[in-house]
Amino acid sequence: MYAVFEVSGIQFTAQEGDILKVPFQDGFEKGNKLDIEKILLVKDKDNTLVGTPTVADAKIDAEVLGSGLDEKVVIYKYKRRTKYRRSQGHRQKFTEIKINKISTTGN
Repeated sequence: MYAVFEVSGIQFTAQEGDILKVPFQDGFEKGNKLDIEKILLVKDKDNTLVGTPTVADAKIDAEVLGSGLDEKVVIYKYKRRTKYRRSQGHRQKFTEIKINKISTTGN
């Protein structure tokens, strides 16, 4: 089974057993369960459910594996002939989750 869902305004695609990095979810620690209910599309072998805007009674059961900081992104500003150079780094927080089960009303 395959699903498209939304977490913190960002859309993800996943199957059961996938491990994903999603934007940081505050209040969830390693081992906690996370229920995702904003499912946009669910596709089975012969059945496709498209939400308007979400699929009714669809849910994803996920488990939090941990959280951390992503790779560093370097921001560099430069203006020619003015000796203006600025460098800054940023590391975005993420939460790593494992998709355990994708369920709809029929399952």
